[in-house]
Amino acid sequence: MNKHPVSLGNTGLVLLLTAQMLPLIDTSITNVALDSLTQSLGASHTGLELIVALYGVAFAVCLALGSKLGDNLGRRRMLLWGVVLFGLASLLCGISASVGQLLAARTLQGAGAALIVPQILATLHVTLTGRAHARAISLYGGIGGIAFIIGQMGGGWLVSADIAGLGWRNAFFINVPICVLVLLLSQRYLPETRSSAVVRIDWLGTAILALILCCLLFPLVLGPQLNWPWPLRAALIAVIPLGIWMRSVAVKQQQRGQPSLLPPRLLQLTNIRFGLLIAILFFTCWSGFMFCMALTLQAGMGMAPWQSGNSFIALGIAYFISACYAPKLITRYSTSRILLTGIAVQVTGLLGLIITLYWLGNGAGALAIAPSTALIGYGQALIVNSFYRVGMRDIQPDDAGAGSAILSTLQQSTLGLGPAVFGALFLHLQQGGEQGYPLAMAGVLMLEVAMMLLLAAITLARRQRLSEGLSRAS
Repeated sequence: MNKHPVSLGNTGLVLLLTAQMLPLIDTSITNVALDSLTQSLGASHTGLELIVALYGVAFAVCLALGSKLGDNLGRRRMLLWGVVLFGLASLLCGISASVGQLLAARTLQGAGAALIVPQILATLHVTLTGRAHARAISLYGGIGGIAFIIGQMGGGWLVSADIAGLGWRNAFFINVPICVLVLLLSQRYLPETRSSAVVRIDWLGTAILALILCCLLFPLVLGPQLNWPWPLRAALIAVIPLGIWMRSVAVKQQQRGQPSLLPPRLLQLTNIRFGLLIAILFFTCWSGFMFCMALTLQAGMGMAPWQSGNSFIALGIAYFISACYAPKLITRYSTSRILLTGIAVQVTGLLGLIITLYWLGNGAGALAIAPSTALIGYGQALIVNSFYRVGMRDIQPDDAGAGSAILSTLQQSTLGLGPAVFGALFLHLQQGGEQGYPLAMAGVLMLEVAMMLLLAAITLARRQRLSEGLSRAS
């Protein structure tokens, strides 16, 4: 990537971070609006799963595409197009009159987010150096916690305030003026940068990935409700040949010297494969937890949107604090040690939340769950930071963009599938009306604990193998 002669100013940095927060806030806002969507549009739990999941899937499918378009056509240009698309999709979400219209708008919104996000980190890398670069990256890493708090509190207030009688629609409309502000100021304060060489886009690989994720998403969401008809079973089975086809196409592209969406030579690296495992076990749990917990607080415990949003403040603050200190801890200690610490802290929080929900049931308010959710948030930030450190460890500088794209695509794919996987389990466990919500949530949390313990066991085994390998080498 070329170095741009103009350094990014403070106003430009604020604009980039504001643009980064848009997609992140939107996920939180949607969660606090779930019960309102049910009452307004008659959305079923299956519809709610799709409203959350389709955004993540569209985000994942278009992420690498957005990165390549930014490299080729200019990062500021693609950022602005992404903001336009995101703002338009937010407007369409707000005026949706049916679940189907909202699903289409949410898919468009995910595509807009995928055009925005890759440009931010790339712009920071090519326009800043030294302490300014380190400060910007630290803010970039910690912004997720801030966005989470703003999304939960602000979104909850917007929905509950019911301004102009629009209810949940205000949670989407609020994006529009922010998008307009970013558009008006970006031409002046954001420098234009692009890659020195034109990068080929893997359109076929992107299309196959979209098919794979759809063949996973729709059966997982619709299967339990429709009693698994043969088309859904066939779609789920089709994931295997589609995966084989995608790998075959990628191998041929690699042999011809053409770039692919998921380069086979990078997927052969042990650290990338371990990153894939972390994504499947952790990020699926993360998004599934947020979706099921939001349903429990609103539909089960009868909390208003603002109360539901405030219930996650402790988690967001703990996540932000942990994200700020995680890079220093990883530098001081080994990545595997920090990963194991994050898992241990999160599992402690999950077990605490299970006990709280089991004993207090629908009486578990925001204060009762705060200690547990704070531990969960602190552990989550340590795991997220370790995920990128582990995945990028063996990546050469020339492959940094491709490696980062693989990890981001894996992360967003699993985040998109999480509500479908855990939502199906949650609805299966939730029986007997409102009283069943806390116990169903406890069951979901027990599965998450099991998955985190599995990740810890694999991490320990991997750490032992690496230690033995170093001993033999010495």
